[in-house]
Amino acid sequence: MALVSASNAVVRKLFNLSSNAFLEIQWYLFAAVFLLNAGHTLLRNQHVRVDIVFGALSSRTRLWIDIMGTIFFLFPFALIVLYYSWPYFLASFNIRESSINAGGLSVWPVKLLIPVGFLLLLLQGVSQLIKLFAALRGEASEDALIEHLSRAQEEVKAVLGDRIL
Repeated sequence: MALVSASNAVVRKLFNLSSNAFLEIQWYLFAAVFLLNAGHTLLRNQHVRVDIVFGALSSRTRLWIDIMGTIFFLFPFALIVLYYSWPYFLASFNIRESSINAGGLSVWPVKLLIPVGFLLLLLQGVSQLIKLFAALRGEASEDALIEHLSRAQEEVKAVLGDRIL
């Protein structure tokens, strides 16, 4: 993505040439990075959370908050996006939708990233939920899971200092 962006800028400045395809591929790659890495972000516990409150709670309470958040927020949202994005992609694919810009790219491949990205996020949510319930029942190391789940809090402490948290 950086190479495409840099190449596009250099060619535009040095040779006074521009291409809508280069601009669109930058947007497509940007979309791919975010959509296809949402599940990985959940796996690494790097999603946004209010760590100031979360860090002050007991480990069991944190587990329950993560379970409820996964069941009542992550799953419904991911399922709704999947429900609406699949027909959105299929309609685009069936007509072989292309960009309205001169020299633009096909649009349907980037529209496919939406359901694929949210399916990966949903699958990671299922995996996370299994681990959370295992930790609650004592079948998995609760300390190891809590350590994993509170990594973001430690990063915030490192940036903001102990006085904030």
